[in-house]
Amino acid sequence: MDPNSNVVAATMSSAVTPRWNIERPYLTGRFHQEINHSSSSQVSFSSGSDILIGSYPISVQELLIIDDLLFALLGIEGRYISIKRLCGKEPHLLFQIDPSTDLALQELSQRLFPLCKNFISINDFVESKSHFNTGLVNHAFAASLRTLLLDYQAMVAQLEHQFHLGRLSLQGLWFFCQPMMGSMHALSIVIEKLSANNLSGSGTLNLLQSQAKSMAGDNEVRNLLEKMEQSASSAYLHILERWVYEGIIDDPHNEFFISENKSLQKESLTQDYEAKYWQHRYSLKDSIPNFLISTAGTILTTGKYLNVMRECGHNVQVPISDILKITHAGSNHHYIECIKVAHAFASTELLKLIKEKYCLVGKLRSMKRYLLIDQGDFLVHFMDIAQDELAKRPDEISVEKLQSLLGLALRSTAAAVDPCHEELTCCVERVPLLKRLAMLKKRVIPETGQPAFSFDELHEPVNITGLETFCLSYKVRWPLSLVITRKALTKYQLIFRFLFHCKHVNRQLCVAWQLHQGFRMINIVGTVISGSSILCRNMIKFINSLLHYLTFEVLEPNWHLMHDSLKTAKSIDEVIHHHDLFLDKCLKECLLLSPQLIQKMEKLKLICLQYAVAVQQLIPSMCMPPVDSMFSDSIISFEKEFSNGLQSLGPMLNNTCEAEPYLTHLAQSILGDAGDN
Repeated sequence: MDPNSNVVAATMSSAVTPRWNIERPYLTGRFHQEINHSSSSQVSFSSGSDILIGSYPISVQELLIIDDLLFALLGIEGRYISIKRLCGKEPHLLFQIDPSTDLALQELSQRLFPLCKNFISINDFVESKSHFNTGLVNHAFAASLRTLLLDYQAMVAQLEHQFHLGRLSLQGLWFFCQPMMGSMHALSIVIEKLSANNLSGSGTLNLLQSQAKSMAGDNEVRNLLEKMEQSASSAYLHILERWVYEGIIDDPHNEFFISENKSLQKESLTQDYEAKYWQHRYSLKDSIPNFLISTAGTILTTGKYLNVMRECGHNVQVPISDILKITHAGSNHHYIECIKVAHAFASTELLKLIKEKYCLVGKLRSMKRYLLIDQGDFLVHFMDIAQDELAKRPDEISVEKLQSLLGLALRSTAAAVDPCHEELTCCVERVPLLKRLAMLKKRVIPETGQPAFSFDELHEPVNITGLETFCLSYKVRWPLSLVITRKALTKYQLIFRFLFHCKHVNRQLCVAWQLHQGFRMINIVGTVISGSSILCRNMIKFINSLLHYLTFEVLEPNWHLMHDSLKTAKSIDEVIHHHDLFLDKCLKECLLLSPQLIQKMEKLKLICLQYAVAVQQLIPSMCMPPVDSMFSDSIISFEKEFSNGLQSLGPMLNNTCEAEPYLTHLAQSILGDAGDN
């Protein structure tokens, strides 16, 4: 989305400044003659009177100069004081006094010219920043300046009254104007910087705050600038108040420090691996008011929580009392307490909504039951009735048929009592697990510092079937998709595929073991069948050790840690964090983030599976001598491959255990198998 689109939209939606406000400058106070900056040295004074002021006595000159100065203080030319606008790279005002004026009077008059210039620049700023498209903060600042100028003009009117009564001298005029000079000069500096940098919103507030701090030695000017900052921030705080109390960005001029990306929709959470809805739908801009920097994150999440509830049709508003109104950003930091109260309310309400109405923990428990194979009876039944379909190539499998068989398995087992079982669906991937891990490593798997996957040494089936590519999926709806995103679901699926294939290998080895049991009544000591039986038992111990580790040492304890953390979570962000942490730990401890280990495990599983298939094909034909010889050679080959695989896995696990202690039990179990072998 174009970042300037918000500005354009805000400009189009705001009112338009009348053309006469620009085309007829005399109506707006811009009536001073403009001259080129390069010709300023040749500018000559032209008096509005035919008689030079120097021809009058000094007492009369003083009266005439006072009269002109009273006009000049309001930005109006007099008979003997002229005002010109110099055009150039740095335009400014040029005040000139009739050179025939007494030098002492000229000196006193020139002391007042900076005040006259400051008034004109402030007045010009008020007029220019009162246009509709300059922003609410600049509007509020200009309104505060306008009030100050009214006080200033009232002071000039009082001086004029004293002048008409004959009680005002030029020295007296300087005396009465002097207290205003510091304040007007400080404001003119602020205005100059605002105009030069075209600041608005946060920029205006930050400039006022920094200028106030820089005037620490002048309490009067500092108090004035702080008052101006409070006045300017009133409009900004109104935007802030609507956001933290209603979750609405009421920002017609794009001044608020939170931006909304309307192109990101909540549906992307369940469709896109890289969905950034929660992070980027509402985000912080670079320009944040200094007094809100410490609470910017809290403010952002407060409005986000309220927006989620609104998206759920659960309209809620933070209860506001007079105590909680964010009226000003004073030094008492009352606004921070208001923000904290609003955040606590929004966080509690959203967490309550997701936990109670949408039953987050129940959904996560259901996903554990199916995708982490916590409840295996439905899976055993499904593997029995879908065995023929899963044995096909992935592109030949009917997903609709698998879905029907999955539904039958769910309805025929204890899963039928789970109200969430209807959310379960099945899918068939096109590539084996290792290739899927490599393809998705950068997209869904956190950085681990591990080397990238290499396929040079992979031992995968030449013709993969649905047993290697079958996967379960889960329908997740808003707002649970904030927690169970497409990325999180993919992590669940990676773990499921690994577990499912381990279960498949275990089933095939159990079938092979049952075939060996047919020879129990025969003395097979020292025969090929005896060696095959020992190899089958070692393979079963290996795969059972792996399944025990995955289930009882990784998934189960990590699940309980996450479950306990969810009970104490104070916000949806904490829930998301604990859930993501759970999945990342499971991926890591299930070896799925360790390329060398997972490849070695997959190779050993493949050997076990090939052995089980060979046994199921050859043992029924043992009565034929040629086959018996073929069987003996196969067993010797499988035993050698399996033994070598375990021996190479042992040192690899031992080395990894030093950095990853969670692998200790698995290493002991695997090495124990190797020792038995």
